[in-house]
Amino acid sequence: MACEAERWTEATTLALESFGEEIFSYLIASTRSEADASEIYSMFCENLWKGLRRFRWESSFRTWAYVLARHAWSHFARDPNRRRGRRVPLSEPEVERIAADVRSRTITLLRTEMKDRLTELRDQLAADDRSLLILRVDRKLSWSDIAAIVGEDEDDAAARTRRAATLRKRFERIKADLRAKLRA
Repeated sequence: MACEAERWTEATTLALESFGEEIFSYLIASTRSEADASEIYSMFCENLWKGLRRFRWESSFRTWAYVLARHAWSHFARDPNRRRGRRVPLSEPEVERIAADVRSRTITLLRTEMKDRLTELRDQLAADDRSLLILRVDRKLSWSDIAAIVGEDEDDAAARTRRAATLRKRFERIKADLRAKLRA
C-alpha cells in the first residue's frame, strides 16, 4: 500500500521493521563479523531506500531484499575499505532510527544464543556454502528464490532453473559433509 501511494519513507520503514532483523542476522551469520555485517547492512539499507521506487514486484519483496543484501555483501567483499568506519546517516531520520534499532536488537539476540556443534561446523564452511545453508534451512527460501538471490542481475527462467538444480546438488553435498563431521 505504501509503495502504491508512493510514500517511500513509510514503505522503507515497514520493510526494515518486517525484514531488517532477518536480513541483518543473515549478514552476521554469513560474514561471521558484526562489524562487517553492520557495514553491509548499512549499504543494504541505502540500496533499499534508493531502489524501492524501481522495484518491479517480479519476485517477492523478501527475495528482492535478500538480492539487495547479497549485492551489498558482494560489493563490500570486492572493496572492504570503501566504507569501513564511514557510516553516513540516511536522509530520513525515521528510516535511520529503524535501521539502528534492528541492528542493536539483532546483535543482542545473536549474542545471547548458545552456539551448538552444528553452528560451529557451519561457521567453518566457505562463505557461499554458509550463505546457501542459511537461505535454505534458516530462512526456508525456495530454490527458485535462492537461485535469484545468488544469480546474475539479468537472468532468464531457464538459467535460473539450472542454477536452482546446481544449488540443490551443492546443498546435498554440504549436508552430507556436515553429517559426517557430526558423527566424527
